[in-house]
Amino acid sequence: MKQRIDILGCPVDVLTMAMAVERISKCIAQGQPCQVVTANAEILYAAQSDPGLFLVLHDAALVTADGMGVLLAARILGQSLPERVAGVDLVHNLAQQGAKAGWRFYLLGAKPEVLRAAQERLEMLYPGLQIVGSHHGYFAPEENDAIVENIRVSQPEILLVAMGAPKQDKWLHDHLSKTGAIVGIGVGGTFDILAGTVRRAPLWMQRLGLEWLFRLWQQPSRWRRTMALPRFIWAVFCQRLRS
Repeated sequence: MKQRIDILGCPVDVLTMAMAVERISKCIAQGQPCQVVTANAEILYAAQSDPGLFLVLHDAALVTADGMGVLLAARILGQSLPERVAGVDLVHNLAQQGAKAGWRFYLLGAKPEVLRAAQERLEMLYPGLQIVGSHHGYFAPEENDAIVENIRVSQPEILLVAMGAPKQDKWLHDHLSKTGAIVGIGVGGTFDILAGTVRRAPLWMQRLGLEWLFRLWQQPSRWRRTMALPRFIWAVFCQRLRS
């Protein structure tokens, strides 16, 4: 049975990385459509004022804790999340498993050159991985139907969408069933990290929950987005007081 906790009215699944991969594997084996949202503090806070995103989170088959802010929020609420299940790490784990299981992947998002480099990196890291199609994320609304059809014809089990939250998550909510893919995952900046255009924080910073600081150092223009974290934590404290 799946266990979820409530953070600001949004569901977050209680699971480890291994459990997340197992759940996705079962969805593929059963042919059961499954949208996965890798939710950080920014997404959960934005859902408070975005009814569309709020609906996406509640409709998703799996909502993982992508960010130390989400784990901290759970502790404030007297709950427990076993570990962070970040989008980039989930992609690596699924690619490793998928190369053995014969899963087919489709990549959607990022700039064309970033997308090519990310695909090449995945294929190099995981020999035998089947990437059956890809399309960059800079397409006009009138191209949408053609892209959906291209994905459907490619017949992937897993569709990775890197168009930034919440755009990627809303897109999957509206189109996953039309694409024919079984699992759809919003993976944010994962393609940029795979392509090497964005560096990930050192492991010690990840463990201390300081990955956001490393990202801010690389991209100072993100400072406004980081303000969501203290607001999120304050809102969680208020939820604790109300309960």
